[in-house]
Amino acid sequence: MNIQLLPDHLINQIAAGEVVDRPSSVVKELVENALDAGARSIKVQLEQGGKRAIRVSDDGQGMAKDELALAMQRHATSKITSLDDLERVGTMGFRGEALPSIASIARLDLASIRPGDDHGWSLRVRRGEIAGAEPSAVGAGTRVSVEDLFYNVPARRKFLRAERTEFKHVDQLLRRFALARFDVGFELEHNGKTVSALPPAKEPREQERRLQRVMGKDFLDHVIRISEERGGLSLQGWVAEPRYNRAQADRQFFFVNGRVVRDKVIAHAVRSAFRDVLYHGRHPAFVLYLTIPPEAVDVNVHPQKHEVRFRDARMVHDFLFSSLH
Repeated sequence: MNIQLLPDHLINQIAAGEVVDRPSSVVKELVENALDAGARSIKVQLEQGGKRAIRVSDDGQGMAKDELALAMQRHATSKITSLDDLERVGTMGFRGEALPSIASIARLDLASIRPGDDHGWSLRVRRGEIAGAEPSAVGAGTRVSVEDLFYNVPARRKFLRAERTEFKHVDQLLRRFALARFDVGFELEHNGKTVSALPPAKEPREQERRLQRVMGKDFLDHVIRISEERGGLSLQGWVAEPRYNRAQADRQFFFVNGRVVRDKVIAHAVRSAFRDVLYHGRHPAFVLYLTIPPEAVDVNVHPQKHEVRFRDARMVHDFLFSSLH
């Protein structure tokens, strides 16, 4: 078989396979874009668990008319301009693949307005074809509508679960975002009904109220506030007393520079710190935030940005262990 270049639409579908596997993956990418745009209020609307439709609206800075089509191109981003920027990533997204990847496996409508403009602009993408921008009455920020996920990739659509299961994944995702960004309000609507509405929580009492809604009252009743700094590292957050423990690791949230991550170094440090005070098979509960210089952690090691790599893993491990222990 002769070597040939792949068409752009197929390239986008391959990229989509790395970042989008279910409705919650779409929501994750769109909410991260909203946060990077400075949004302070984000609304997620789902139909049939997100399989039928996903709409994410924010009040961020928005985009100009000529930026809408550009945003639908692969590797188009406002978040990095050089290798130095990539090595010090401070934004949630940076690859510039989310929108074109999603548009390659769903029907996508994008509308946006910048502060001070008389009106916004919108465009439609169908099967990789981008329609010209038209005036839109979008109120503020950006609105992205995604319909019929995997409609043109039936083999992947078969892997989607029941509506309730897909909704649960989105709900859990927004709970993580709510814990990561107390300064942002989050609203979730499913099949026309509001499921949760969390206003911004800037004051300590408001933060505890949000923490209770996400983690439960029992967690808050047994919580220990932690604040440790050493060697350029900072660990803040809440850890439950050992007597409050779980049969599953379902009350564990760890954020690195605001990004929720799964990491073997972190997991081992936490298990080691609790080893002497928990029965075998029981799990601690915590919401912890590690702040580390951006150049000391690589966030570009996983397509969905779930994992990180530390420059000095031993230093991070020892800091976490000693702080928690």
